[in-house]
Amino acid sequence: MVAGYTQTPRTLDRLGLLLAHHGAHTNARIRQALTATGLPLRHAVALMHLSEGPMGQQALIETLAVDPSVLVSILNDLERDGLAVRRRDPADRRRHIVEVTPLGCTTMAEVDLAFSVVESEIFAGLDSDDLAALRRILDRMKEGTDAAPCTAAD
Repeated sequence: MVAGYTQTPRTLDRLGLLLAHHGAHTNARIRQALTATGLPLRHAVALMHLSEGPMGQQALIETLAVDPSVLVSILNDLERDGLAVRRRDPADRRRHIVEVTPLGCTTMAEVDLAFSVVESEIFAGLDSDDLAALRRILDRMKEGTDAAPCTAAD
């Protein structure tokens, strides 16, 4: 036994490890479901935020917690595919406003369906009280994290 180390009853039952395992499984399932939409996960998440209404590009960077160069790449792809448009803000020409196109709204419905299918499968064993408790716990957890912005390597 190492000095200062107290072994838990089952080291492999560590909550962090279980959360990472389930997170990796969920991530893989979502990415697989999104293949039907043709969108990578990051693009789908950006589209989800934009579907709430037009956003300034800087606000989107902060919301997604990504490096500006990563967001530019995502937006270039979304614009190329006709899913979003960037426009100069008439009140401040240095600022870009990003919004979803009609095709982007249609694609967003497909993204939403993909997420719904995966979530209904993953959470099938949980009732509404369980889901509400899980959401509360996850919301409390994220308050304690200080994640660095994603980079192109992520």
